[in-house]
Amino acid sequence: MVGQSAAQSLLLRCLFFLMVLSVRAETEKADLRCPDYVANYAPLVWLHSEDPYMPSDLLAHLKHTTPTVQGHAIDGIPSIDLGNLGTLNEFGDEDVALVSKDDPFSYPKWILGEAPDDAGRIHNATPCAVILVEKNEVDLDAFYFYFYSYNEGPNITQVLEPLNRLVTSEKASAGMHFGNHVGDWEHNMVRFRDGKPIGIYYSQHVDGEGYDWNDGTVSKAGDRPIVYSARGSHANYAVPGAPVHNAALVDYCDEGKRWDPVLSAYFYKLDTDTFTLIPLTPPKQQSPRSSFNHTSWFEYKGHWGDFQFPQSDPRQETIPRFGVHRFETGPNGPRFKHLLRKGLVRDQARKMSWTEWAVDIYMYWYPCCIRGWRKWISVGVIITAFAAVVVGIILGVRRLRKPKTVYTKLQAEDIQMDEWRRDEEALLSSSEDEDEDHRHSK
Repeated sequence: MVGQSAAQSLLLRCLFFLMVLSVRAETEKADLRCPDYVANYAPLVWLHSEDPYMPSDLLAHLKHTTPTVQGHAIDGIPSIDLGNLGTLNEFGDEDVALVSKDDPFSYPKWILGEAPDDAGRIHNATPCAVILVEKNEVDLDAFYFYFYSYNEGPNITQVLEPLNRLVTSEKASAGMHFGNHVGDWEHNMVRFRDGKPIGIYYSQHVDGEGYDWNDGTVSKAGDRPIVYSARGSHANYAVPGAPVHNAALVDYCDEGKRWDPVLSAYFYKLDTDTFTLIPLTPPKQQSPRSSFNHTSWFEYKGHWGDFQFPQSDPRQETIPRFGVHRFETGPNGPRFKHLLRKGLVRDQARKMSWTEWAVDIYMYWYPCCIRGWRKWISVGVIITAFAAVVVGIILGVRRLRKPKTVYTKLQAEDIQMDEWRRDEEALLSSSEDEDEDHRHSK
């Protein structure tokens, strides 16, 4: 009986141990699965109806580019894919570029990407990467990154007056696009608190905009926010139309093709200590695809496109006065997109160049004070104000240079007492003589 009791006790212990392992495994499995709310509140993207450059597959992009350093192909390396792209960092980090095997201006088929079907799904391509950043026990930032193999910059029709009259380049005036580059990363970020969205960020060129979730500017389809992708540039906006960026340039947004990015996406969690990715099982799925295990692409620090063409390249053009080039350097990847931020927007404001600053100020005042006949009044006011400042400076300098009378207390030794007494005696003596003479004259 004692032996049977011991056996039963051992069996119960084994069963309890297996149950603990099972619970732990389920917990770990849950930790490696993307929460369903990340998909339930994921953005829906309206691609522009006339945009020829659709979202692109990450791996296909790599297959059509060559890793280079300072214009020279890197020799002796294996074929590059999503699982080993980060190894290129040993050749110079940001000195490395993925150079297109084709002339970008020949517009090869792969650079055009893949259009979504009527349901919003892109087939045979994965152009989206979702990266979760856990800020604390209740707050989580979900970054939805969208990749395009090509970015087409603006042409003269997208430059506001009067700056469009300063664009004297013949080819620019003929409609040539400037600011083009191979590779284009854009993103939205949705901030969650206890699984509920509280804010959203839209990337736009070198900056972006953040909104509270319930802001009336943010339109939604059910629970999902709507994003309008600008033609060519793929900048993300909350509303359609012709939004202005960088003070003088116009983007065009409309409801062309609807894309549901999370239907064709990789899902990851960011390890904030090591700044590396941990693959996650997609929402509402039981297991990830094998390709989800690839994280090396995130570690890559180089550029996802060619470097800016030199002026000696016959394909390159530059707009005088503004220094804008027809072909520019491709972007860095998601690791450079301010994943660890306090607010909805980046923590540190971008530094503007003097040219950007001047354009921003000028375009701010142009509609109200410079356009048309108001220009001459404004010029007069500016000249008058400038003259007043100059006169004020001159008067101020003169006042500073004018000698000041300073009161100084005299000391006893500074006063010549003997001489003062002699002067007093002489005055008294003179007075007595005058009195004597006056008496004698009577």
